[in-house]
Formats: sequence, structure tokens, C-alpha cells
Amino acid sequence: MTDANNKLVKILISFEARYIPPPGGGREGRRRRHSGARVEEDVFGGIEGGEGSPGGEGGGIEGGRGLDRRRGSGDGAGGVEGRRGGPERGRRGGGGGGGAALDRGGGGPFWDGDVSSDFQEGGGYGSGLEDDKQMLLDVEQNIANLERNISMQEKHSGMMRGRKSKENSPEMQKKSRGFAGMKAVRSLVRLGRQRSRSAGADDDERCGLKDADHNDVHARDLSRPPSACSTISDNESTCSVSTNVKAKRHKSETVNSTPAELKAQDFQVCITIIEARQLAGLNMDPVVCVQVGDQKKYTSVKESTNCPYYNEYFVFDFHMAPAMLFDKIITLTVLQCRNILRSNKVLGSFKLDVATVWSQPEHQFYHKWALLTDPDDITGGPKGYLKCDICVVGKGDAIKAPLRNDKDEDDIEGNLLLPDGVPAERQRAKFIVRIYRADGLPKINSSIMANVKKAFTGDSKDLIDPYLQVSFAGLSGRTSVKKNTASPTWNEQIVFTEMFPPLCQRVKIQLRDNDAVNDTVIGTHFLDLTTISNDGDKGFLPTFGPAYVYMYGSTRDGSVMDENSALNAGLGEGIAYRGRVLISVRCQITDQLDVAPSEVEVENTLPIQESNYGKMEEFLMFASVQEATMIDRKVCDKPLSFELSLGNAGNSLDGCSTTRPSSEEESDGESGPESVVGEASMWHSTTPPMKPMTNDKVYYFLPFWDDKPCLYIRAFFQDHRRRLYNSNAIARIATKLEEGLSEVSGLMEEEDGSAERRLKEVLEEMVSGCGQYLSIARASSAASTGGRTKLDKERMRLCQREIDHLGSAARHTKALVTRHSLRDRYKTAHSYLSKLRGLVEDPQHSLPDVFLWMISGGKRVAYQRIPTRHLIYSPVDLERGKSCGVTQTLFLKLPGRKSSGPGGWAIQAKLQIYLWLGMMKHKKHFLPGIPKGYEMPYELRNIERTMTLPPITLHYTQKQIFQLRAHMYQARSLIASDNSGLSDPFARVIIGEHCRETQVIDETLSPTWDEMLVLDDILVYGTKEEMKAQPPLIVVEIFDQDKVGKSEFIGRALARPHIKLREEAYERPHLEWHDLFRGTDHAGELLATFELLQFQDGEEEGDVIAVPQAKECHGGDSGPLMPVPRGIRPTLAKYRLEVLFWGLRDLKRIHLLTVDRPRVDVEVAGHIIQSAVITSARRNPNFTNPVKYIDLELPEQELYCPPITIRVVDCRSFGRFTLVGTHIISNLHRYTWTPTTRREKEAARNASLVQLQGDDPNGVGNNNALVPNNVHGGGGGGGGGGGGSVAYRGNHERIPLLQKDTIITIDYGSGAVSKLVGVTKKEKAEANRRRKQSLDIEEEEEENRDWWTKYFASLEAVAIQQQESRGARERADNPDGEQTQPAGTPFGSTRRVAATRPTDVIPGDLETEFNGFREWLHTFELYRGKKTGDELEDENRVVGKFKGSLKLYRWPLPKDIEDTTITGGDPQYGFFQGLPSNDPIHVLVRVYVVRACDLHPMDLNGKADPYILIYLGGKKVSDKENYISKQLNPVFGKCFEIEATFPQDSMLTVQVLDWDLVGSDDMIGETKIDLENRFYSRHRATCGLASRYETTGYNQWRDPMKPTQILARLCKEGRLDGPHYGPGKVRIGPKTFTLQADDEHDPGRFRMIGMIASEEQLALAVLHRWEEVPKVGCRLVPEHIETRPLYNPDKPGIEQGKIEMWVDMFPMDMPLPGPPLDATPRKPKSYELRVIIWNTDDVVLEDDAFFTGEKMSDIYVKGWLKGPEDTQCTDIHYRSLTGEGNFNWRFVYPFEYLVAEEKIVISRKESLFSWDETECKIPARLELQVWDADHFSADDFLGAITLDLNRFPRGAKNSKLCTLDMLKTDGSVPMVNIFKQRRVKGWWPFYIKKENEEMELTGKVEAEIHLLTKDEAEKNPAGLGRNEPDPLEKPNRPDASFMWFLNPLKSIRYIIWHNYKWAIIKILVFFALTIFFVLFFYSVPGFTVKKILGA
Repeated sequence: MTDANNKLVKILISFEARYIPPPGGGREGRRRRHSGARVEEDVFGGIEGGEGSPGGEGGGIEGGRGLDRRRGSGDGAGGVEGRRGGPERGRRGGGGGGGAALDRGGGGPFWDGDVSSDFQEGGGYGSGLEDDKQMLLDVEQNIANLERNISMQEKHSGMMRGRKSKENSPEMQKKSRGFAGMKAVRSLVRLGRQRSRSAGADDDERCGLKDADHNDVHARDLSRPPSACSTISDNESTCSVSTNVKAKRHKSETVNSTPAELKAQDFQVCITIIEARQLAGLNMDPVVCVQVGDQKKYTSVKESTNCPYYNEYFVFDFHMAPAMLFDKIITLTVLQCRNILRSNKVLGSFKLDVATVWSQPEHQFYHKWALLTDPDDITGGPKGYLKCDICVVGKGDAIKAPLRNDKDEDDIEGNLLLPDGVPAERQRAKFIVRIYRADGLPKINSSIMANVKKAFTGDSKDLIDPYLQVSFAGLSGRTSVKKNTASPTWNEQIVFTEMFPPLCQRVKIQLRDNDAVNDTVIGTHFLDLTTISNDGDKGFLPTFGPAYVYMYGSTRDGSVMDENSALNAGLGEGIAYRGRVLISVRCQITDQLDVAPSEVEVENTLPIQESNYGKMEEFLMFASVQEATMIDRKVCDKPLSFELSLGNAGNSLDGCSTTRPSSEEESDGESGPESVVGEASMWHSTTPPMKPMTNDKVYYFLPFWDDKPCLYIRAFFQDHRRRLYNSNAIARIATKLEEGLSEVSGLMEEEDGSAERRLKEVLEEMVSGCGQYLSIARASSAASTGGRTKLDKERMRLCQREIDHLGSAARHTKALVTRHSLRDRYKTAHSYLSKLRGLVEDPQHSLPDVFLWMISGGKRVAYQRIPTRHLIYSPVDLERGKSCGVTQTLFLKLPGRKSSGPGGWAIQAKLQIYLWLGMMKHKKHFLPGIPKGYEMPYELRNIERTMTLPPITLHYTQKQIFQLRAHMYQARSLIASDNSGLSDPFARVIIGEHCRETQVIDETLSPTWDEMLVLDDILVYGTKEEMKAQPPLIVVEIFDQDKVGKSEFIGRALARPHIKLREEAYERPHLEWHDLFRGTDHAGELLATFELLQFQDGEEEGDVIAVPQAKECHGGDSGPLMPVPRGIRPTLAKYRLEVLFWGLRDLKRIHLLTVDRPRVDVEVAGHIIQSAVITSARRNPNFTNPVKYIDLELPEQELYCPPITIRVVDCRSFGRFTLVGTHIISNLHRYTWTPTTRREKEAARNASLVQLQGDDPNGVGNNNALVPNNVHGGGGGGGGGGGGSVAYRGNHERIPLLQKDTIITIDYGSGAVSKLVGVTKKEKAEANRRRKQSLDIEEEEEENRDWWTKYFASLEAVAIQQQESRGARERADNPDGEQTQPAGTPFGSTRRVAATRPTDVIPGDLETEFNGFREWLHTFELYRGKKTGDELEDENRVVGKFKGSLKLYRWPLPKDIEDTTITGGDPQYGFFQGLPSNDPIHVLVRVYVVRACDLHPMDLNGKADPYILIYLGGKKVSDKENYISKQLNPVFGKCFEIEATFPQDSMLTVQVLDWDLVGSDDMIGETKIDLENRFYSRHRATCGLASRYETTGYNQWRDPMKPTQILARLCKEGRLDGPHYGPGKVRIGPKTFTLQADDEHDPGRFRMIGMIASEEQLALAVLHRWEEVPKVGCRLVPEHIETRPLYNPDKPGIEQGKIEMWVDMFPMDMPLPGPPLDATPRKPKSYELRVIIWNTDDVVLEDDAFFTGEKMSDIYVKGWLKGPEDTQCTDIHYRSLTGEGNFNWRFVYPFEYLVAEEKIVISRKESLFSWDETECKIPARLELQVWDADHFSADDFLGAITLDLNRFPRGAKNSKLCTLDMLKTDGSVPMVNIFKQRRVKGWWPFYIKKENEEMELTGKVEAEIHLLTKDEAEKNPAGLGRNEPDPLEKPNRPDASFMWFLNPLKSIRYIIWHNYKWAIIKILVFFALTIFFVLFFYSVPGFTVKKILGA
């Protein structure tokens, strides 16, 4: 046998000598190194591997690993295990030689041409072949493959030797070697014959054979939906770096990024339960349970009502990742409250998830009605409605209340709590999740019990016990547990019953390992229902699969303490493949009747034929590693290798273990292709281990030199490339659009005129891209046959429809692009981009993601994950992955949590790698993209042949040598890395394995290195053309030099150099800004450029800029220090920097000492301006000499301007200086002023005139009327730079040449006119007559009005304004629609609002309205300490504030300058002239606090006890004694007066605290206002301008200066001529304001007002239009209430409520103002409601008469106003047989009522233990109910009616007219307001709701409702019931109305006699007759005898 083996080997060796062509270069020597003995040993290992092995993917596959991994013994896994495998096992397992029955030994397509064929050809040679030529070609190919496998041994032997010794025992090795020769000969003979028959077999035929056997186990894949677990962090820029370099500014990409949705953040879910209506049931005590996730909270219980009013506010705090929070379910459940012994009964519930709320506008539902359903009562309809507000607040979110309009809110159907697009009528549906099987799961059991077992028994082969858990809409279901398997088959379905469309969007699919102690999560996947369904007209129900879902998570080593286990639960980017599950999802809309209650059902289901859903194909993944550099030194002590994996294919460390199921059944059926053993022959996935080298001991690299390692993987998957192609095509269109739009954005910022043209080009490109996509998609749809899932087909249709629509829309938009509409069209184009992005990801996976790992010493140390979509090959360019067939740069990162935070900032390795993924039959296409310059190896020359595999190395012969010149000019806005708040930065430039550093610049965040680094001998492999097209990447890292310890990383930028080849002419590069990133944070910007130069052979430099003279020498060995050459550095120009040093504020202690003598240094480009030193910051923190300037030279181009550094130092004793803090201004654009010259202005005027003539041919200017209370006009005043640069604002901007008067109007109403000046009686009568004629609603009497009238009118005005703007938008959207009055706003309400002169209610703070009052005084925060990236720590870096301003402008200024300074002065004399003095000033501050709303609950009862605390400087005002008990929406209505001194007391802090009986009070929230900026602002924020000048009343003028005085002062300060008053006009400078009538109906009235309008009103009207005054005009602050958010320092960024307030300030050196405004909250007014119940009629009869069975009722009526505790009842009308009841009974309800809010106020103690009374407000509703009294059981409820006292139907005149139609709410029924009508009498219906929600009439009541004030009630008292005083008559009831057991005789008389009178008479007559006859017949005989006898 040994002789035969030796002979065989000799034959093979002779074949090698004869048939292998001479190899090139380095490969020749390597081939010759293999000794004959090594070949012999390996060959026999391969022969043994050819025998069958159970359950493998292909017999030869097993053998392949034998060939590859068991070198020491030459023993294949197939050989070891294949002894058991006869032909049948070979077939089942795809075994090698044992599978003769398969006609190919079951050998997979791979091995056919690999090892098996090597030996079968050897055998065939001995026995003769039919086709000698074919044999020689195939042998040539096979020997090459064999030789490649042998060479792979060197790589794997070191790694695998340890595992080999464990897995293959010596006995097995010996035993199998004994049979080796015999098996080899058998295999050769059999394979030789077979090979001769099928040498030219086709790929598809082999795949077909493979499919026939392995259909149930082959893999198939889908592309990833957006989800937490299977999402890749947005690393697209990480993976490949763009080669496009913008001309001016180069944006660098981030290198490592963690998705924001996976970082824990603070959130609040705020829910207000307002009220419930139409609850199903009678007379109940409802309570609402609010549940978010696992947290539950309850409202109070409301008794005896089915329409309870709660108005209770709940807040749920969360600190978690958004991805986890959005899966939380919000459940609102209404319960029937029962006693302690019985649990509450569910009346109805409503569910939605947090994600649905988050996706709404402003993240909230406002005043919406949740439709309640009973999950267990399927056939029942709605169980009621619950009105609520729900909002989700994240950090930095402002809660914006939408428009408040109570009119619309009672329309329940129109305000259902549903997202847009979801129908109001929702049906029940079954969501069926079918789980078929899983495979490729991790085999090592990591559960606790398994590890205990392992520790005791040493058995490490324990497989997992998997099951699948599916969670949806708060419910969970799980499959059965499959024991001890990595490839479970379930064939089960989990059925959820839920409303459709569901309000919970995500289905969570979690694969778990069952364990006795604690189940382990294997992997998690989220399915978003919005991605697998579509709600459009041509939409489709949720559908998915059957498709494989790929699970990702931690690595598969199964260790107990897995630090990355959170990744398995979906919390982070998965770092390894964990298996896949075959599932499908279907949704069935069901009929109401056949649905089970909403619980989860688990059922068995039928298995599916997987081949129906996708053809099995072989895929090839190829990679060529060009270089591996920047390797972290920590991992460089051991040899490194890189591993590529696709699913489990290629995973050589832990992809699969070699353990096998022992039982025959499992090994036959359950071993899937993902869990095969020994597949190394299918792939060469790991580079040879190599020891890293270094040039500088900073970064290491792997010395690949000329030989670049190649990797490849072959794997079988179902062919779903179409999904990937579709996604790529859409992504390509979206990417192109995004790039174009970013260009347009840049051009718009630069105000470049070409932006319009570029936007049109971008849209045209999009249109053509959409057209190309549609043609490809339609062609592929027509060509493709079955095998796709329903979702594939629906999604394809959807994409085609959407892209077709987007293409048409883009074409339309392109036609509309003009210069004026550019920004709007740009926004529209952005909306197209977001729609395209939404279509990209396919929810069904196609192929698993590719992982690239760096392995050191057998451990995984760093990785990168690449979506397969980016790598897939397609013949169509549009469909090809963006990284397919291109060399890209990958930055490897640390796995799991290590990659976030400081650990993740460093790059672990930088790989230059070529990747290609495609079908095996397309493998020739990976060739063109490989970087050229290599020797063509044999494998690539024959790559088109079926058997040929890619090479394992490429030998490069072409290489270029370059010199790199890095021109490092400066950086700005770097991150502070020292405790001083500064850094000592230096830059490190890395290209390939070369690295150079700049000098260190001390103590700065804006270093200017001005240094040129020269790196010689840069070796780049490849051809010149490719280098020019894709230059090598340069990495620049900025570090902070520390004297002790290693340098700290600051940031990193990526750049591409400008390449100059030897034969090319030289072009000078320009400096470019590159963004620096540290992790995901922006870390600054770098101004630099890079050149890669190749010189002529004979000369050194040619026309290249010469290396400049060295400035100085470094201390080290890095050579001379050279500056950036003159032609590249920026050109300079003269500038003047003017600085306003105003003062310093809030300086913290430095080194425990207070800062008392600070100085400010402003540094720019090495020049420093120093302020004066403040002598005592405690006494006066302002500077004495505020304005200084310096002339300096700066770059002409603003782009290159260096940053400005503001430093504050403390001048201490002995000449010491301590740095306090710094502030860096990176962008000087805000502070740069470019003056307008006269010539430019003339040109602008001419242009505008031409445009005006084009726009308005008649030359009529569109002057808009000025209304004084229109305070929103115009823009902000000439902010920042030249206040006069825009002379005319608003509409006047377009007509500067028209010297027309500006029209103003004054509309004070006729009543006001008579007050202003004496009016004749005739005029007054005329005015009154007109007022009556006009449609005017009733108004309150003037004396009843107060400030709160004005406040509520203002709120109404805001609502009307919002509604009108919404209506205007709708009309704009629908121009053809009818012009109608907006619903819900009565015609007269606007007039009522105007009559009360509303104030401005600003929804935010005043600063946002007026640009922070920073028109000349800016606040710069000073920073100190390291920036760590932690938000809380970084907020503590602020050590104070510098107040001042800067202005940078070219010097000298032009002569014909037109602009003025902000104060109207000449800029030649300085920009900050004419500003107010900064000396200390005493000010009276009045803080008005109106109310707070939506405060965060602070007490256990879900309420708070708020009060106000105010700090101003060192002064403190507390209102603790007036705390408001148990309120989250307290009304304060207080004014606090404080005397302050600016600048010491400039920061006002208003805190809302929660009063506590025990312990310290907690702060709910606070708001801070900088009063100094307001006080000195040109917008005059000291006291708001009222809309009207009045001297008395609630609208009294508050300012001590009158409007005329204010106007005169403004004119004086602005150096304007005026004001000059004329009849009805005011002239200021060149501008005239003229009065015009506002009432077009009454021109006569205009003349009257014009005559009487005083100067004060004219002046005030002008002040409201002050922004239109040329040069100095700006908008003045109107009278206002600002709504400021409250924040708590413990929960930064999360709003804790809002406070409505305003601040008035009055200088003490001026006349003092009058008394403060009285804003005390209105006290509720006392009323008494008297309700007389006269009669009832048609009441349903509930009881049966005891004797007669007649229907009757014992009727009584009960009613209440405030609540069930307030209930009053009539007496009982017994035995009503007709439903008629007579009562004459009076109810008396005293109550407190707030007219403005239309609420009843109730003050009461909530419980026995309450400390004080709680005030609550409820709607004014009168409840009346009719009942049937029962003596021995509970009374029966018959019907009820609820009357809203503000609007209830007018009573019917008689009982017949009283119907249910009276209760209609459509406006057809006349309504009554009892507060106006005062007395109403009539009939009203009682009703109940039936099961189907229809109302049923159950009776009628005649009642009289009388409302009296408290005084009136005291004057006219009335008794309860029928009592004195003012008693009512007794009712005239029928005689039958009484109680039977109190009057038995009456009962007998009425019950028996009344009903049985005739029967009784008949019986008595009958008895009388009977007695008569009896007596007659009894006495007749005797009498007769007597007569006869004569006795």
C-alpha cells in the first residue's frame, strides 16, 4: 500500500513539473520550498478527507478542512468522521468519497475541481482517459489549487495546532491513517471515471444537485430593516472615504460613530388626563390608570358618573436609550372602582407606543380623544372616550402647546387620538408571526447552568436550548424550546390580536437560550410595521417573508462574563453574526365575531418549501489587503492577522465548533449549512499571521511590501440580489441629490448667484436618475419569475410609484426655481431627499453583513462591519454597491462599549482594502477593480474557468516613489485638554507607514503652526493613473502634549493630497479647511493642504515651489522647521479690530480664591489688545475705559481668517497672573463689517427700480396700513453690523425710491373716542346708532373688566390668529376652494378681542423674539478645564461671562461710505461711539408672575405645592407663605418689586419651589433672565409699549415716560430731525407717517378721529412702526407676556414646566412710575343655582306590581353640580303607572364660579390627613338623573342628562316636543347660557346609552333653572325641597302614590278594590246567591212539611 502511495505522489510531482507554467517573481521560490514529504503528508490528509462525513455542506468541504487545519497528522475532519459514512450518509451529509450514490460523491461544486479532482485525475492517468487534452488542462488547474492549499498550511498551522491536538485524539489519527491508502485508491478510481464523464459540467447543474439535497438547510438572507440590534452605526463614511475634494472647504468624515439612538438620555413622558365621556355603563365610579412601560399611576376616583372630569397631570421620567424608550407601550385604562375585597373592573383601554407619539409634530398629541375598547369583549363597540394630552420630551425640547380652541374639542370624532392617516374606524386584526427554523446559532452554551456543568464535568460540548420570543403591543408569545441544538426547527406560529392599524409599530423578535436559572439572549431583531406595510391608496397590509432574519450581537465564544452581552438585546451595533431565523409575518383583518380576546396564541404550522422563495446560489467574496497601517501599539506584541467573514462562512475562530450531535436523527436533519464542520476549503478568510513593524514607535504596520494578501469566501445563499440592487439604485439617486444640495447650500451661504442654476442642475440629475431607475426596475420586474415574497413584489411596486412621483415633482419644482423662491425650492428638494432615504433600506435581509476582524494571539481585538449592500456586484452601474470593486480605507474600531468614549477615539488599525462580493459565475468581474501594477498570477489568468479560485497573494511590481509636503498652517476651535481650559497642541501627519509631527504650540486652542512637513520616500503601489484618480489617504491627528504621561488625543481629520506626477506641470494648491472629529464630536477645524510630488529623475524639483528657508531647528531629530511657502500661505490685508470691553459677570473662584482684579486680553493672529484692569470686581465688574482698537494684518479671504481668542486673567499680588477662562470665536463672519459705499447703493437702487417696474407696471407701491396694535411688523433692527445697511424694511425694502408717506391707522372704537375729547351729542348718537347696527356681540360692562379680561382676550386673540394663519395656509394649498369663515370663530369675537386691547402672549421667551438683545452687547462664556464629552461635566467648565463686542473691518474705510454705526454715527470715528455709559445705575425692577403650567409633580400624590422665589444679584424675595396647595397649574398673579444696581445685580433668577411640611423645599425649576442686556437694548425692553394710550383703568399706561417723550428721546439718540406733529401726521427726518381710517364703512368717523387724535396716540402709533425709520429704526418691544421654560439643574435640558411672566425696569434717576399693575387672580364669584323639578313624564317603568304584575316605577330625581358629594334628591313618587311623576321639589346649589375660565372652583381637604385645602376647577355642569326606588335592593338607574350651564339646549315647551333631537351638537339646536339668561324653564329628555352607542329615551323632566348671585340669594331666600322660605305647593299626585306597609288599609283599598272591584262584587253576588239557594233548598223541605203538617 505504501508503494502505491509513493507511486501516486511521484506521478503528481511529475505532473507539477510538466504542466505548471513557470510562475513569476516571488511565487517561484515559494513553490519550490515545498518538500516531497510535506506534499505526501498533505495529499493523504486530503484523500482521507474525500471520504464522506455526516451532515456537511459538501464532502470535500470536510476534507478541505482536513487539508487545511490538520496538518500535523495529515488527517482531515472528513477522514476522522467519515469512517461512519457509507454512500447513504455521504448523500445526507454531502460527504466526499463515501457518497458514490450521488454520481459525484456528494462533493460540492467547490471540491469537484479542488482536491478530489486532483487525485481522481491521477487515477485516471493510470487507467487511460478518453480526452487527453482536457485531462491535462484540468490537471494543470487542479495542481495549482492543490499547491495553493498546501501553502495555506503555513498560515494556519500555528493557529490551529492547539485546537487540532484537542480535537483529534492520537488513537483516531492512527486508526484513520491505517485506512488512508485504501480509501485513497477507491476514491481515485471512482472519481477518475466520474471526472472523465463530467469534466465540462455546468455550474448551474452542480447547484441544482446541491439544491436537491440541501434545500431545507441552505441559507437565505434579507437586508436589514432599521432597528437597534441589526443596525450598523452610521459608518458609511467610516468604511470608505470619499475621493472628492471640494475646492474651498474639505469636509472630513467621522471615523468612529455610535448611533445617538443607542446612547442613554433623559426623557419625560407627560400625560394629562382631562376627562372621559360616554363610558359604557350606568352610574359608575371611574378611575383612570396610566401606564408607561412598567410604571403605573392613577387618577382620583370620580363617583356616580359616566362622564368624569379629571384634569390631572402625570410625568414619567426615563433615562435610557431612545431605541428602548420608543418600544415602551403607553396604556390608558378606565376602571370601575370597587371596594377593597373586589378588584377594579376594566371598562375600556387604549394602547399606543412611545414611538408613535414621538413621530407626531412637536412630539405630542394635544386635546385628543382616545377611543376605549375592551380587549376581552370583541363584539362590543367603543366603551367610551378619554380626552388627554400626551407628549414626549427629550433634552432641549420645548413643549409647545398648539392653538387652544375649545370650540373644536367637543367634536370627538374629529379629534380622535390617532396619527395622521389612520382611520377613525379601526378593525380587529390578527398578526400572525410564523417561525419555521433557525440555524448558524452559537453552539457553546453560555448559560450559568452550562458553565457549572462544564466546571464539574469538563464537558464543553453543551449545545444551547433555543426558543424564540416575539413581543408586540405589550404582549409576548414564545415558541417551544428545542433541546441541545444549534439548528432548531419549530414550524410554529404566534398570533396576536390587535386593532388595525396598530398604534404600536415595532415587533421585537428575540432568540433566547432556555436555562434553569436565567435565560440568555442570543440575538434580537426589530421589525418596524411601517416598513413592511403601506397605508396609501395602493398600499398593502403588513407582510414579511418567509425570509431569514439575521441576528447580530457579541462574539460567539460563549464566555460567562461577556462584556458585550447587551449587544445581543439590541443595545448597540452587533459586532458578530449570531445566527438567523426563518420567519414570516402576515396580517388578517378579521370579522368582529370570530376573533378570540386579545391574547397571544401559539399554534403549530406547516413547514414551507424554501426553494419556492429563492434559488440557491453560490456567492464569492473577494478581498485584497493593500496595506495595514496605524496599528495600535497595544496589540503589536503578537503576530496579527485579519479575518473576513460573511455569516459563519470565513469565521475561523468561533464560527462553529467541531462537536456533532451524537444521535443519527439530529445529525441527519438539523445540521444546516451555517453550522457545518470544517469548511476551510470553501474559504481562505484569514491573512497569514505577521509580526507588526514600526518606523517611529508611534504607529505600527504589517510589512506586506510587494506581496499583498488576498482573502476569499465561498458560501451558498438564496439569491435575493434584487433587494440589494433596488436599495443601491435608490441610495445612489439619494446620495447624488444630497451632494448636489450641499453644494447649493454652500453657494446660498456665500450668496453666490450660481446657486439657482446649480439647483436646477441637481433637480435635472434627480429626474434623469429616477427615469433610469424606473427603466431598470421595470425591465427586471418583467424578466423576473416567481420565488419572491409578497413583500418583495409590493415593495417593488411602491418604490416604482414613489420614484415616478418624485421624478415628476422634481421636474415641476425645477420649472419653478427663481431667485426669490430659491430657499423654498431648496427646502422642497430636501423633502425629496428624505423621502428617497426612507425607501432605501429593505426590511427583508438578503445577505448577512460582512465583518472584518483584526486577530492578535487568537483573540479578536478590533473590527469593522460593512453592509453587504455596499459590496454587492451588479452588471448595472446604478445597482452596484458603492464600495464594490473599489479600494477603500477602513478604520477598525474596538468592539462593544469600548468603542464609545475615550477608548474609541483612537484608531486600532487603518486598512487599505479592495472588496468585491458577487455570484460565483460573475467572479471574473472582480478583476478589473483590483489596483493595477501586479504580476498576473496563474489563477487570475484562468479566472473564467469554473474551478479556478482567486489567488492568495498578489505580487506587485509597479510602485511609485513620492515626496509628501504637508503645509500645516493653523487650527481653530480645538477641544480643551488641560485643566486650564487650553491645550498644547501638535499635529501628526500619517501617510502609509510614515509619520511626522509639527512643533508644539503652548497654551492655545487656535494654534498657528505655519509649518511645512516634508516626508520623503513615500512608496505607493500601483499605476500612476490609478494614483491620480484615487490618491492615498492622509490622516492628520491633533494631540495635546502633556509633560507627564502620554499625549492626549484631540481630534482627527482625513484628507487627500494633490498629486503631481513626474511628467505633469505643477499647480499650486490652496489651503483648505478640514473638519476635525473626536469620536462623533466635532473637535475643531484644520487649515492645511497636502502635496504628493514625484520629481524628474535628473532634477530635484523642477517648477515646484522651492523648500523655504528653515525658521528654526527642533530640539529632536526631526530636522529643521520650515514655514509654509509664500505662494501657498494666505495673502494679507490691513484690518482694524475694535473691541468694546463692557464688563465681566459671574466669575467663579480660581484655586479657591475669588477673582477680584481681572483683565481681558483679546488675541488675534498674534496681536493682543488688553483691557484696563478692573480694580475691584466685587464693587463694579465693568471696565472703566470700554473701547479700544488695534490695526493688524489678516488674510484677505475671510475663509482663512484666524480665530479670535478672548482670555481673562486675574492680576494677583507680586506680579502673578492666573488664567481664569477663555473663549474662542472661530467664525469671524458675525463680527466682520463690510460697509456699503454710495456707488454700490446707487447700483442697488437702479436694480430694484428695474425690478419694481417689472413687478408693478402701474408704479403703485403696495403700502400697507399701520395698525398700532400690530406689533409684529418688520424684521429685527440692523443687528450686529451696519444698522443702516438696510434702509427700508418690510415692503418698503422693494421701493426705496418712492418718497410716499407711510400710512398709519388708529382704531380706538367709538367708545374710546368720546373719552379722548368732548364730542357733541349728535355725533355721539350717530356713533351709538352705528354701533347697534353693526353686528356686535354682548360685551361685559366696562367696570367689570380687569387685567384678567385683557389676559383671556389675549389668549383668544392668539388662538384666532393661529386659526387664521392655518386657514390661510389651507386656502393657499387649495386655491380653488370656497373662501369661508374659519369654523369655530364667531364673527364678533375678533371685535370683542380688539375692544379689550390684548397684550402679546409670546409662546417662548422674549430673547428668542429679539435675537437675544445682542445688537451691540454680546455675552461670551468663559471656559476652563478639560472638555470630556460628558455633558454635565462640560457645563461645569463655564467659569464666568465676558460682556462686550467686537467689530472687524478693512482699514482705512472708503471715502464715499453710506452706512452709519448702530447708533447712527459716522464709522470713521469708531464703531462703538454714542453707546450708553457703563457706570453703575440704580433700577427699580418689577417682576410680574402670571401663572405656571404643567409643572413637574414633586409629591407622592402626583401634585406639587408651588411658590415663587426670586433672586436678583444678592437680593432674595420669597413668597413661601403664599404657596398654592396641590397644584401643577398654579395661578400666581403677583408683582414683586426689587431695587437693583446694574451691573452687580444683572441676572434675575425666578424659581418655582415645592413647599414641604417636613424637610427642605425642592426646586421644581428655574429660569434666568439677563436684565442688563434688556436694559441697554435698542429694542427698549425696559417697559413694553401698550397697544393704546390710556391714563386710567386696567389698561393704564405703565411707563413713566409718555409716548411723545419716548419718541423725542429716540429721535435725539438717533440724531434725527423731529418729531414734527401735524394734523393727523408725524414727520421724523425724511419720513412722514400719515393717519388713515381703519373703518371703511364710515369715512366721516375718520375725519372726527383725525381731528381729535392727540399727539400721544400719533406718537404711539409711530413707535409701533419704529422699525421703518431709516438708519436707526428697529422693532420696539410691545406690551407682552413671555412664556419661559423652567429647567432643573439636576435634569439638564428637560423642561419642568413653563412660567408666564414679564419684567418692567425703571431707572431710579428718572421720574418713578405709578403703582404696579394689579394682576391679583380673580376671586371666584359666589352664585346660587336653584333647580325646581316640577314633573316627569314617560319615565320607563321598571317594576312589576306584586299582585297584578302591572308595570310601574317608584320615581325620584337626583341631581348635583360639584360632584356626587353634592347630591340632592326629590321625594319618591310611588307607583307611577304611566311614567308620570309630580314633585314640585327645589334643589339649591351654592357654588363659586370663575366667569373668565367658565369653571366652578371647589376648595376642600382631599383627606383627613391633608394639611390644607386643595383648590380644583371643574366645568359647570348640572347632572340630573331619574331613578326607580327599591326597598330591599339597590335602586335602579333609569336615565340621566348633563347640562353644561354655559351652553345647553333650550327646554321644550311641553312634553310632546321633548325628544332626543334636542341633544344634537351640530348647531341646529338653540343653546342657552344660564349666566346670561339667568332663568330657564322647560322639558329636557333623560337618556341612557345602549350597547351600540345609540341613545335611548328613558324619560322627560320638567324643570326650572334659576341662577342668582350670592347677594340676590340672600335677599330672596328659598328653602330646600318644599320647605320655607318660599315653599312650593304639594304636588297633586294620584291617590295610589303612597307606601303600602305604612297604610295597609289604603293599600287594600287602592290595590285590591281598585283593580278587582267588579270581581269582588261578582263574587259577593255569587256568594249571596249561593247562600240563598243553599238556605232555600235546606229550609224548603222542613217548611213544606211544617205547612203540610200544619205546624
